[in-house]
Amino acid sequence: MLDYLTASIAFWMTLLGVQELLLEFRLGYFGSYWFLASAASLFISFLLSGLITITLIIKFAVDPFTFPGNVILCAITAVIFGVILTLAQWLILRQSEMTPRVFALINTVIGIIVYFLLVWLNEGSLEWSGSPFGNWKTVLVFLAGGGITGGVTGKALDFYCERVEQRLIQIEREREEKERQRIERIENEIFERKKLEKETLERFRIEREIALEKESGMKNMVMMISRMRRMKNNI
Repeated sequence: MLDYLTASIAFWMTLLGVQELLLEFRLGYFGSYWFLASAASLFISFLLSGLITITLIIKFAVDPFTFPGNVILCAITAVIFGVILTLAQWLILRQSEMTPRVFALINTVIGIIVYFLLVWLNEGSLEWSGSPFGNWKTVLVFLAGGGITGGVTGKALDFYCERVEQRLIQIEREREEKERQRIERIENEIFERKKLEKETLERFRIEREIALEKESGMKNMVMMISRMRRMKNNI
């Protein structure tokens, strides 16, 4: 018969392995630490929850096989696993700007819920201390459950990151387009300003030439009048 420890290893290791395959591209260099960090947090959680569970059973006579003792122990274990696993995954997700930190909590909660559902549905095939090689159908159930859960959650985060990446690319393109339009507007303003200055200078030159021609004509007329007066006086 499959025991609870083997079921946990089959479920969580498959889940985390599938997630790492899907998230390694999105998380970059830190994606290779996803499985190791999560597995280490699960091991620490197992030791801590085991110590607390044994203490409650021995010191406070909590019965792990009847209600409400079994619910209390499961709740304590779930909280410990949830907190430590969420922290480990959060530390990895915070290294990437595209990944939401809340995924660490969502991923942990979904994993715990699916695991407890599988345990509840396969309770008749599980023992506290059983052969890890017995009942291969139950092994496949936990392997498939971990693989499907990891695939769904990992692909959901991958899809979200892809949408964020596309949005960032679109924002960058819009920024570049606005910058291009701004530069073109400045260049057009400079061109229009130079054109206006050139037209103003040309108009001023023409007016100046006209004024000089008028001034020259007036001088010639004055000179002619003066010459005519001198000729008249000589006569």
